[in-house]
Amino acid sequence: MGWLSWERFRCNIDCVNDPDNCISENLYKAMADELVKGGYKDVGYEYVNIDDCWPLVNRDAKGFLVADPKRFPSGIKALADYVHSKGLKLGIYGDFGTKTCGGYPGSKFYMEQDANTFASWGIDSLKLDGCYSRIEDMPFGYPIMEFYLNQTGRPILYSCSWPAYTATPDYKAIANSCNIWRNYDDIQDSWDSVSGIVEFYGANKLNFSHIAGPGRFNDPDMLIIGNFGLSHNQQRYQMAMWAIMASPLYMSNDLRRMPEESKAILLNKNVIAINQDPLGVQGNRIIKQGDIEVWTRPLQGNSVGVLFSCIGGATTAQVKLALTNIGLTNPSGYNLTEVFEGRFVGIFKPNESLSISIDPYDVFLVKAAQL
Repeated sequence: MGWLSWERFRCNIDCVNDPDNCISENLYKAMADELVKGGYKDVGYEYVNIDDCWPLVNRDAKGFLVADPKRFPSGIKALADYVHSKGLKLGIYGDFGTKTCGGYPGSKFYMEQDANTFASWGIDSLKLDGCYSRIEDMPFGYPIMEFYLNQTGRPILYSCSWPAYTATPDYKAIANSCNIWRNYDDIQDSWDSVSGIVEFYGANKLNFSHIAGPGRFNDPDMLIIGNFGLSHNQQRYQMAMWAIMASPLYMSNDLRRMPEESKAILLNKNVIAINQDPLGVQGNRIIKQGDIEVWTRPLQGNSVGVLFSCIGGATTAQVKLALTNIGLTNPSGYNLTEVFEGRFVGIFKPNESLSISIDPYDVFLVKAAQL
């Protein structure tokens, strides 16, 4: 859980004309401050992640990466110290290829040196992209970076873009080397982007959902809640979907300008508890009928997270389903609680039906606890 700069701030390096929003140490310090001040840290958001465009376009004479001194005058080590002083962690971005996607130095031929550099700076997470590289090299290269990161002796969360570049990813190998991994397109600030990602996960054509577990998770990309492209219902939808899919919760927004209703969604402890369930099992779509979808996710304590969603339409949808139709078959029944508001829904036997109303682009997320 944390914050990542890319979707909202991209590769904005114009600190002369746009000093408050450019990729600079000031931006990451400001977001670290907001994570603490806004209560985000208190509910689990802890990483402040730098993305592309942070270094100089060339390495120094000894081959070391150098943060742009105009935008990061104090250096990355000092930035890490600042973030750590807030009780947070600092992540950084690199690339498996010769260049990053933005054209900055990649780690190919420098992986050991870069891993040691990141560790010496106090980095806590590395996102390793895959631009300017050969796909056939990835099954060898990504594990090599894992090896060098481990050799540093510093715990560094390893985020891989390996499967996002591969037509038929070997998810077992990926999970052996990476903690989280991107496997689909970059998210954009739009409903079409969010719904497209969810459809990829719902179809699950490569059967990647089963590989998720503690320490290894599929990453559908950033939360864009609080930006410009989603309605209130669609923001609830993204938060609920990322919870049921056991996804990393990396916000990419401007925490200095957060609408209160968006902030409330991001800080909802009940939804976060579903996302952070210790079993770490990824939920799956079990029903898709027109605009209505049902997803379920096993939770600790013989409970199940059930998400009903309406991904379109112009009017409120009425849904009625017996619990057995969504895989809830415990003979003693279930205690159902609506998650966003923590509202008691009722006690149901497996053969009893649950009737709910869902507005367009909204969700009904429940926790079903076995009796």
